[in-house]
Amino acid sequence: MSNSLYGPLSDVSGDAGYDEHPPRMGFFTDTSVCIGCKACEVACKEWNEVPEDGIKLSGMSYDNTQALGADTWRHVAFVEKPVHPSTTDLGLPGMGPPGWEDYEGGVPDAEGQSTESGDGGVRWLMSSDVCKHCTHAACLDVCPTGSLFRTEFGTVVVQPDICNGCGYCVPACPYGVIDLRKEDGRAFKCTLCYDRLKVGETPACAKACPTESIQYGEVSELRERARLRVQELHDKGVDVARLYGADPNDGVGGDGAFFLLLDEPEVYGLPPDPVVTTRDLGSIWKHVGAAAATILGVGVASFLGRHRR
Repeated sequence: MSNSLYGPLSDVSGDAGYDEHPPRMGFFTDTSVCIGCKACEVACKEWNEVPEDGIKLSGMSYDNTQALGADTWRHVAFVEKPVHPSTTDLGLPGMGPPGWEDYEGGVPDAEGQSTESGDGGVRWLMSSDVCKHCTHAACLDVCPTGSLFRTEFGTVVVQPDICNGCGYCVPACPYGVIDLRKEDGRAFKCTLCYDRLKVGETPACAKACPTESIQYGEVSELRERARLRVQELHDKGVDVARLYGADPNDGVGGDGAFFLLLDEPEVYGLPPDPVVTTRDLGSIWKHVGAAAATILGVGVASFLGRHRR
């Protein structure tokens, strides 16, 4: 199976042992049309019965949930950035309203008053983050109980009923997505609404998104759609638009949930070059085996030498 746009598209479900399976399903999140409404967060919590997390503002940001975790499976990041003059007239959400440059103090609010002092204004970058459902998922490699498994849709799901709370998956995730719930110590994360997928329904977050920033579908088709969207933005002069997680040649083999970003990944709190944290396990165990064999050989030789004497 291949994708001419980005190279090979791994048959992750087939590799997981499914002889017959549906196409790989996932998310394409277009941050250029995210308005930060958090409808996706609410829908996720309601459908999956995820506990509340962060009702009170922390004082660090207007975003009250802060980050993905065991009790936040969808997280809308609010990133405040200086306005780039070349993007102010494009009408893109988060770029600052047209005409902001007429106000010395910055971006005007609804009543025409400045919202920030100083030269220039601010823009908001909104991004609804989620588990990436990696092609090469390190969390699967390290789970000792089989609690984490690959579904027939190519997604990665935690089975809380057999999770022993060892926490090995937490440092294994290159994106810092998985977390242990404080109340019972078990791991939780986005399931891409596996129960809904099995009956042909759209995941709750994508269903609730009013701007279609979160798009659900076949990963191969979403990659094509994403490529066209980036090209559209480039044609409009938005040179900063780029895809994140759509390239199967990256360090995790591409993601089942990928993004269109309007700035560097680090600005959104994403690692610029994620890698499979277990990629060197084979080599490590080989060296461990060789070292153990050497130590054993030395021990045997020493024992035989003493026995001869």
